[in-house]
Order: sequence, then C-alpha cells, then structure tokens
Amino acid sequence: MPGQEFRQERINVLDHSAVVLTSRNAVDHFFRMCKELRVNVPESMKYFCVSESVAYYVQKYIVYRKRKVFIGRLTFEDLMDVIKKHKSERFLVPGSDIQKQEIPRLLDKSGVRYSNAVFYRTVASDLSAMKNVHYDMLVFFSPGGIESLRKNFPKYEQGDTIVAAFGPTTVKAVRDAGLRLDIEAPVPEAPSMTGAIELYFKRGSKAEAKAGTKAAKEAKEAVKKAAKAKPAPVAKPVAKRPPAKPAKAAAKPKTAASKPVVKAKPKAKSAKKRG
Repeated sequence: MPGQEFRQERINVLDHSAVVLTSRNAVDHFFRMCKELRVNVPESMKYFCVSESVAYYVQKYIVYRKRKVFIGRLTFEDLMDVIKKHKSERFLVPGSDIQKQEIPRLLDKSGVRYSNAVFYRTVASDLSAMKNVHYDMLVFFSPGGIESLRKNFPKYEQGDTIVAAFGPTTVKAVRDAGLRLDIEAPVPEAPSMTGAIELYFKRGSKAEAKAGTKAAKEAKEAVKKAAKAKPAPVAKPVAKRPPAKPAKAAAKPKTAASKPVVKAKPKAKSAKKRG
C-alpha cells in the first residue's frame, strides 16, 4: 500500500510505543512505510515478534542490541502471554488486508490498547510463464500462497510432491484445498520452516534405515527356516509306454452277392448209336 493511501487511515506511527510483527512481510512493509512517510523510528520502540525467525529478521533494519525485542514461542496466542505483561504500551499491528481473525480477537480479549493497520495487500502473482509445476517440494507461508496456486494452476495435481505449510491458518488452507500436508511448522521440535524440513528428512532416513534392518532380519530368518526344513520328495518320472498298434480291421463277411458265379458247362452231345 502506498504511503498516500496509508495516510487516509489517520494512524500515526509515533503514537505507538510497540510494534507487533507477525511475519517477515510485516517487518519489510513497516520499515518501508516509515521510510516513505519520513518517520524516524525511535530507539525506545519495542518489537514483539511472533517467532524467533521473525525476530532475527528484524536485525535487517535495526541494531539488535540497542532495541528491545520480545519473542513468542510458536503462535500468536503464545505471543499474547508476553504482550499481557506490557499492558502499559500502545501497540501498532502492521499487517495485510487478509489478516488472521484470531489476532484482533485475542488483542480485544486482553484489553490492551492497539491500532490494527493495513500496510500491504496480498495478491496472487502472475505465474503464467510457468507452464508446468514440477518441484520436489512446495512451501507455503500463508493462505494466499494456496490461493495463488489455485488461480495460476487450477488443474494442479500434487502427486509425489512434498507440501510444507507454516502456521495453523496455512495448514488449514492446504487441507481445505485437498492437498496432502507432509511438513507442518512451527512445531516444538522445529520452530522454523527450515528446521521442520530438516526434521522431516531425518525422520525419513531413520524410517528407511529401520525398514532396511527389518527386511534384512526377515531375510535371515527365511534362510534359516529354509535350511531347517526337510527337502521335499522328488517325484520320479514315469517311463512312457510305446503307443499301442492300431488293431487290424475285421474282415468283412462275404455276402451272397459277393460270391463268384459259376456257369454250368453245357452237356456233351450223346454219341451216335452204332449202327
């Protein structure tokens, strides 16, 4: 959001003594807006960061030692435990036009004074130049990333691609989109996305090693069982008998018609009587 539009919100940065930073985008746009509005952020400003990775990123704009930085454990709800201890502060919450609903809800419930301001807008990038999305892993840090995937690649199929998501709302968006979630961050064992990815591959290698060990044991047991088993009796081949000779055809009975006809010899003429 340009500074001219931000002025219409009538929010003065210097009226606040603390800033709540929920993402790296919030860090970038907060300091960008201050630079555009020519606001010198005082050294007394306090920064409340939702995670350790966001807190480290703040060092890009400030001298970490001279500032007061407070860090939540994993989620914004965890950060609220730290914010409640500083109720005397007036908080500025820079964020996007697409904001998690739990943020204002928890702030209102705690009774702290705060200003919720839009410093940037979340829009889907035009990825039409990428005709095919063939990657080993896709990593999402906000629900807007899921919307961008749907908009640019409506026929996308996950297949064997690993999908990672950071934050509960992003995790929910991945599942609502019908995608398979393989890596979830932050988790107690891995507060950052890089740590969660590393943990995923470590667990995968251990699982493969266990599977290989199990298969090897099963193969050894199968060999032992085969050695102990008695050999099956071998059936002897039966000698083949020569084929029987075909029987001679029976002689046909002679019929009357088949008998030869014997012609009677003519009788000799009687000798003339002697005179």
